Amino acid sequence: MKKIKHKIYQFTAIFELNETGGYTVTVPALPGLVTEGLDLESAQVMARDAIRCYIEGLKKAKEKVP
Repeated sequence: MKKIKHKIYQFTAIFELNETGGYTVTVPALPGLVTEGLDLESAQVMARDAIRCYIEGLKKAKEKVP
């Protein structure tokens, strides 16, 4: 039987209302991570996806996840 191991990460995301009425999201602990959403709900979904991809990239590069 194969064990599945999951780590849970927690990051602070900053949601800023932008000039188009949507939200721009940054995550200070993950330099360069910026995403957007048309509304707060879609910005949250985009942020989760961007964080997931960022962490996956770090793992593939064998770098430490903050």
